[in-house]
Amino acid sequence: MKFYLISDNTDTQMGMRLAGVEGVVVHTPEQVESELLRAKEDPDVAIVLMTKTLIDMCGETVYGMKLRSSRPLIVEIPDRHATSDITDTISKYVAEAVGIKL
Repeated sequence: MKFYLISDNTDTQMGMRLAGVEGVVVHTPEQVESELLRAKEDPDVAIVLMTKTLIDMCGETVYGMKLRSSRPLIVEIPDRHATSDITDTISKYVAEAVGIKL
């Protein structure tokens, strides 16, 4: 099982590549959806790392995949500007999965 990165900038991709994680840089919702589908179809990919910017861009697709698929696990990572607020992210997951707004 391996990690796979879907990023919106090359700095993140290069850093993850140095850690041994392969991935791609994409900029459109269509590219994100295509890469997610490709990762889902690859039996070796267990965890997909995605930058917050891309998850915000394609939230409906990403959250739908998280709720309906057991594999791969999609994990949000902050972009190089570290704009992610993990509390908001967790609250959003709970609200969508359970229907309770925290």
